[in-house]
Amino acid sequence: MNSDGVPLYAKVAATLAAEISEGVLAVGDRLPAEEGLMERFDVSRTTIRKAVENLIARGIVEIRRGKGTFVIKPKLTQELTALTGFAEDMLVLGRHPTSRLLSKCIVPANSQVAEQLAIAVGTHVYRIERVRLADGEPMSFDETYLPLDIGEKVVSNDLDVMPIFELLENKYEMPLTEARYQLEAAIANEHVAQALGVEIGAPIFLIERTSYSGEQRPVDYEKLYYRGDAIRFSTKLSRHPRA
Repeated sequence: MNSDGVPLYAKVAATLAAEISEGVLAVGDRLPAEEGLMERFDVSRTTIRKAVENLIARGIVEIRRGKGTFVIKPKLTQELTALTGFAEDMLVLGRHPTSRLLSKCIVPANSQVAEQLAIAVGTHVYRIERVRLADGEPMSFDETYLPLDIGEKVVSNDLDVMPIFELLENKYEMPLTEARYQLEAAIANEHVAQALGVEIGAPIFLIERTSYSGEQRPVDYEKLYYRGDAIRFSTKLSRHPRA
């Protein structure tokens, strides 16, 4: 601890973070070895390790076993505080959103889809598969299920350009009122990995989202596979008063 009350490791971390931000250390660069950093900052090995741990926790660097510590591209931080679509989220983050349609077809609803859309198992629904990109970089693979009457309208549009939420609300007058989210850790299977350009088994955030319109009618069920190496999610929770 220095006389100004700031821990030495925090000062080292701040200096390295500034150099990364300014491009002195670029994405993909390896940090100098511990001995070099110890000599440069005139601190102990423990201080250097705590500084690196701080940078790792902030998503600035990562340790690659047997190779060293490398600067990585910062993850996008997406807020989970309101019902928004991918395009809206990326625009808020200052990114340019685009989509790539992979498939659109009519399929019978399995038990999971049927439960979420409040229909009978085997009822025909539209399944739409897209890759969602930010500044040209694949961020998520979206598997969307729509009731047949809604899906027939939606798929008549250019889904490489038009977000489904925008179509539902602005073109087809189905204002979305709320959604139920479930988020879990998963790994990319072959289909998801190919769509996102990642390795099979890569870490994935899987979000299941059912969106409702009007009188609690489910109009859109999605399985959203987000790259675990490119995005993180943030939310703010309120504590209910204790009885």
